[in-house]
Amino acid sequence: MDAIIFGPILSRRFGVSLGIDVSPALKRCNFDCLYCELDPRAPVAHSDVTLSVSDIIEALQKALVIHPHVDVITLTANGEPTLYPHFTQLAHALVAAKGTRKLLILTNSAGLIDEEIFDALQLFDQVKCSLDAVTPAVFAKIDRPHATITIEAIKSALVRFASLYRGELIIEILVVKGINDTIEEMQALSDFLRPLRLHRIDIGTIDRPPAYKVEAVSNGVLEALAGCFDPALPVHIAKRHTQHAIASHYSDEEIVATLANRVLSPQEVLELFDSASQEALARMVGEGVVCTQAINEQLFYLLCKNLVKKRQKA
Repeated sequence: MDAIIFGPILSRRFGVSLGIDVSPALKRCNFDCLYCELDPRAPVAHSDVTLSVSDIIEALQKALVIHPHVDVITLTANGEPTLYPHFTQLAHALVAAKGTRKLLILTNSAGLIDEEIFDALQLFDQVKCSLDAVTPAVFAKIDRPHATITIEAIKSALVRFASLYRGELIIEILVVKGINDTIEEMQALSDFLRPLRLHRIDIGTIDRPPAYKVEAVSNGVLEALAGCFDPALPVHIAKRHTQHAIASHYSDEEIVATLANRVLSPQEVLELFDSASQEALARMVGEGVVCTQAINEQLFYLLCKNLVKKRQKA
């Protein structure tokens, strides 16, 4: 399978999901979040990805032949998917190609500032927006955006989007110890989100090796912070082991593509890879292509080149 496509993964909340990476070769993002599991990289305002819409749709159609029982097609990226240069054209093409499946995008919310992207996002059945902070100082510290992006602009666009969008709007908040883990920040988030029409708010913490030397909060702290939100808001605490993969065969190239998008725990490897793929992964560890790293006493597999980049930037 082309590196553009990854999965499928069985998510408790979204069903069987097939992922599309619109920037498979290199990270392109307008944020440089402290907790990002991808390699650290300075934020950019635009993406120079040359991947064509036709290449993406062709890869998707081939994948759907192999995995016909997919509930949702998830658009993501090695960075931020709304930076893809032909985003509007791609959104329309995905709507035409998805059939009865739902179309989901994972975004950092900054694309909403752009009117064309704002309109294109309304084509998706589900939009999951990251929003880790609403105060300028905390937002700048945790998400490290490109200089052209402000939290006030994101907030204004998100309010307008929530008023017009008719799909499922989901907010994701990731809490980092010592950064946005205060009662004041959670109350500010609650105050901002209370008037919006939201399907769900997911609040979680670091559970995979981050780009920089930052730490997760404890489950107890996470639960206390979730309690700061207005009871009327649909807040859910996101924890590990909420999704299970459908075991499939992966070539060496597909293993690399998967780990480029998402580091995996040993349990996830057992669920995601068939026995031959697990043997290939073990061989790649021995060859120095894949490394392991522990976080919060949990082991993860990741590409060795990404681990080197994280250590250099830490």
